Amino acid sequence: MPFVLPRLGAGALLLLLAACGDRSTLPAGADVGPRPVLAEPVRSILPTVDIAPAKGWPSGATPAAAPGLAVNAFATALDHPRWIYVLPNGDVLVAETNAPERPESGKGLRGYVMKKVMTRAGAAVPSANRISLLRDADGDGVAEFKRVFLKNLNSPFGMALVGDNLYVANTDGIVRFKYVEGMTEITEQPQTLAPLPGGPLNHHWTKNIIASKDGSKLYATSGSNSNVAENGMDKEVDRAAILEVDIATGKTRLFASGLRNPNGLAWNPHSGALWTVVNERDEIGSDLVPDYLTSVKDGGFYGWPYSWYGKHVDERVKPPRPDLVAKAIVPDYALGAHVAPLGLVFYEGQLMPQFEGGAVVGQHGSWNRKPLSGYNVVFVPFKDGMPNGKPVEILNGFVDKEGNAMGRPVGVAVDGKGALLVVDDVGNAIWRVTPNAQ
Repeated sequence: MPFVLPRLGAGALLLLLAACGDRSTLPAGADVGPRPVLAEPVRSILPTVDIAPAKGWPSGATPAAAPGLAVNAFATALDHPRWIYVLPNGDVLVAETNAPERPESGKGLRGYVMKKVMTRAGAAVPSANRISLLRDADGDGVAEFKRVFLKNLNSPFGMALVGDNLYVANTDGIVRFKYVEGMTEITEQPQTLAPLPGGPLNHHWTKNIIASKDGSKLYATSGSNSNVAENGMDKEVDRAAILEVDIATGKTRLFASGLRNPNGLAWNPHSGALWTVVNERDEIGSDLVPDYLTSVKDGGFYGWPYSWYGKHVDERVKPPRPDLVAKAIVPDYALGAHVAPLGLVFYEGQLMPQFEGGAVVGQHGSWNRKPLSGYNVVFVPFKDGMPNGKPVEILNGFVDKEGNAMGRPVGVAVDGKGALLVVDDVGNAIWRVTPNAQ
């Protein structure tokens, strides 16, 4: 009876899936830190599904800030904001964006389930395909000025300013625009710097970028085209990777690989190393695999799809590659299974010295775990350039008592005054975190 499940209504199907699957059996926090506890894989015919349905914030409601901190809405009424970039003059750019048309995506039972899951999560809205500029001219912590800065983009995500050039990572390539400080709109046509993996499947569509300190290179994230290469490795060329792009020539090379879905990128202020957060694979249990925060080594291989968290072989992947598994690098720091880390910034501001030198991570939240994980913003303390201690929540309360998602954190950034900005793609807002009484 191969078509019984697809004929179910979305609600009935998700209820059926929610009744199936495993639950976490590890003690809370055991899968977090430099040496996480790693459970045994759990295999099932149907994936575990438990997702907070997207609802949005009631009027006047906000996330809950940690003791000693305050949170306010920097901007509201945005259109599925995902990523953020603070310009040198304090203006804030926000990518209002979502997945492009993907005609090869969503086929078969798994694709059908994933479409319903994404709809329930609030991730199936059309892409506005634009970047907006927000300005807080009076310095009260609320952007009173908003204007469409760039439009007619193709599922834009990452942004980087190098000199007088603004680079934008569309889902299929990096483009360049001339930028003059203080401008509120760009109308010129983009210049193409380099293509990025896109196409009709484009499973992980978000592409983030960061510039090297000397401004000669861009580093771009490129997520996998599958969960564990079930579409074939020929669909994974330059994916599950970080790519290095030469700004002068547009020439691209593979910088690091085996990173299933890297998103946030940041330079460690102590060591100068590139760090990223990675969404690991699904469907082998609520306790596997921990998503992670790690430094990125030039030429490094981090396991995907053949192994997870170092050399733990994924038996689902055929044919195996023991030669690559032998090279797999163990990530530096586990954030927990299925928390879906997306945003990453090292805090270098003066406003909140308790965060100095550590990493702030926006965790979008789980769909393949019981109970829910993520749906928060956390701080990971660092010492001598490496994580040192358990994560500390900065913002939570994104899921209400009934299990609905009022918001989901994505990108994070530090503004010109040292406040933390958090993008919320379900709440269609940007939250600003400061010390109390700021």
